[in-house]
Amino acid sequence: MRYRFEEFTFDTELRELHRGAEIVAITPQVFDLLEYLIRNRERVVSKDDLVNAIWNGRAVSDAAITTRLNAARSAIGDSGEEHRLIKTLPRKGFRFVGTVSEAGGLPGEAACDVPAQAPALPLPDRPSVAVLPFANLSSDPEQEYFADGMAEDIITALSRFNGLFVTARHSSFTYKGRAVDVKQVGRELGVRYVLEGSVRKIADRVRITGQLADTASGVHLWSDRFDGGLGDVFDLQDRVTERVVGAIAPTVERAEIERAKRKPTGSLDAYTLYLRGLASSYQDMSQQANDEALRLFNRATELDPGFAAAYGRAAACYAYGRGVGWTPGSVDEVAEVMRLTRRAIELGKDDAIALSSSGWALAYVVRDFDQAAALIDRALSLNSNLAEAWHSAGWIKAWLLQPVPAIERFARAMRLNPLGPRVRGMRTGTAYAHFLLGQYDEAASWAARTLQEDPDFPAALRVAAASHAMAGRQEQAGKAVARLRQILPALRVSSMRNVMPHRRVEDLARYEEALRRAGLPE
Repeated sequence: MRYRFEEFTFDTELRELHRGAEIVAITPQVFDLLEYLIRNRERVVSKDDLVNAIWNGRAVSDAAITTRLNAARSAIGDSGEEHRLIKTLPRKGFRFVGTVSEAGGLPGEAACDVPAQAPALPLPDRPSVAVLPFANLSSDPEQEYFADGMAEDIITALSRFNGLFVTARHSSFTYKGRAVDVKQVGRELGVRYVLEGSVRKIADRVRITGQLADTASGVHLWSDRFDGGLGDVFDLQDRVTERVVGAIAPTVERAEIERAKRKPTGSLDAYTLYLRGLASSYQDMSQQANDEALRLFNRATELDPGFAAAYGRAAACYAYGRGVGWTPGSVDEVAEVMRLTRRAIELGKDDAIALSSSGWALAYVVRDFDQAAALIDRALSLNSNLAEAWHSAGWIKAWLLQPVPAIERFARAMRLNPLGPRVRGMRTGTAYAHFLLGQYDEAASWAARTLQEDPDFPAALRVAAASHAMAGRQEQAGKAVARLRQILPALRVSSMRNVMPHRRVEDLARYEEALRRAGLPE
């Protein structure tokens, strides 16, 4: 793309700024900043937008941003006082306000108007993603197949998320070998997010980069790079696909949740209610937030009685409430969970989220471990990259006294979503599995990782107290129990049978004894 304004030509392909026939010296980062401002000239660009787009979200001082802006202004004959082309709007951001034409041809030639754009395709009712073919930056043509294979594997893996609309390969691969603007791709394919990437071979190693952009703003939401050896190309491809998909799905979910929060109350649909329910369930793990999440999921099913995942999430709210100790698991609660999970399973036979949420609730509230395990296995066969299904599978293995498989499943969950809102439960589950193995120091260490992030996480406090007690660290065990009783004054050793749903009551005997030693009342 070539942009023209005043006497300047800004060439994004050659990465050159011309003033008439003269090339203006400009650093790469200032070029990127100027390009971003011009490309987004129809709106005010915030400081956060600039940091995300130009600095990939790294911490940057205001002085550094100001320095780059002043350099951009200087390159195009503007100034911080005049604001003729780049305007600063106090407390809002920046905007390129010059008159711009988009043109083809070489600098100095007559401008050719860009053909009128085709009408933008409407966005689907789900978050939508296009995975563009990865660029082969190597001289080795063999890497072309590897690059194409990377994109194809990611498309296949993302397509397993029922909540995502993923553009088919034959559509996204029409951009192969073309320099594209993500906004243009968004308009032409009707998608909200675009994933781009590249592959570069260096000796016997390969470097793969990926970045996810919002097509409305052009802002990069996520980017990363991966290095590996070419000894087993297919293994490397699988590992990178897992890591990319494990990062992309939660990133899109977070972006959609933020979008749902900004939507006017008067125009809430079932999907927006569902996203707001997720936000509440992730919020602060409080009883109030859990109740609000349940209310929103139920409203979503009222508006859309066929919304399988919302039924499953509602059932999971009951499971979480029971796990923390807010609810005793009454007959009415069990009946409601059975109703919700039955609907989720009927409607969501191919919906991994509906099945895994239902399995979790059936195990925790109904204590039907066999059906729960079968549902989660089915969810993982549908989508092996669903972190929450691996998380639920880990707990079920622990409750069935299979701690080694439990640890493996928690590790897979954390690898797929290491920064997600449920990572506290994954770490705590790992701690409990080590407790079951009699590895009390390791168990206490994993519980401590959770408590560093959330000092009031009840499950982690329980495992910490029990592990310290069994390791003979009575003072640390007592402190954990004291904090636990401040949060949940009614908690007793006898209530562990409600909180920890082992198949057999006697399987809890060592855990109960450990908490007794730590000072939890009978």
